[in-house]
Amino acid sequence: MEWYFSLDGISIYRIVFAVVLGYAIGNVSPAIIIGKIKNVDIRQQGSGNPGTTNVLRVLGKKAAAITLAIDVLKGVVAVLAGNLIGGTATGMIAGIFAFAGHIWPAVFAFKGGKGVATGIGLILTVNPEIGIIVLVTALIIMALTKTVSAGSVFGAVIFPITAYFVDSRYLLWASVTAVIVLVRHKDNIKRLIKGTESKISFKK
Repeated sequence: MEWYFSLDGISIYRIVFAVVLGYAIGNVSPAIIIGKIKNVDIRQQGSGNPGTTNVLRVLGKKAAAITLAIDVLKGVVAVLAGNLIGGTATGMIAGIFAFAGHIWPAVFAFKGGKGVATGIGLILTVNPEIGIIVLVTALIIMALTKTVSAGSVFGAVIFPITAYFVDSRYLLWASVTAVIVLVRHKDNIKRLIKGTESKISFKK
């Protein structure tokens, strides 16, 4: 299996710039920022996770929609910016570090979200075919189970499977990303197994 990255001819300065820029973009946390605007520390409310689902429960639909849009855009912007820095390889690097920055943001004591929204933005930008398959499948599972975490977990599981069949050059990247998302959802997985995971009312 041929690995996707090819850094031949790309200067170390461009690579480092892609890493730093991607990570900086990932550090932007709309959930925490919106919460502070509303005098709420989202990390101390609900599940404590600075992500869309917790924002929906604590701050409402509008705040959740803004959070989701910005988190997805972080992945998109990071990849596109990385592409401008040095091509596809640096675009992948910037996107991966935006994903890492979202999960482990230095500006917020390395306690961030679970990576799903930013990961979706990253996948859709790097390979729209894989991204659409994973996203649509995850949304179907969410709708059927009324559980956001179930869709996220299932999406993570099928991500490397989809990558294998669509373009195996993405398999290693997809597998690492999926494992990180699954580890971040370990508590959700336990609750899903027990049947105690919170559900979302889409009508509301």
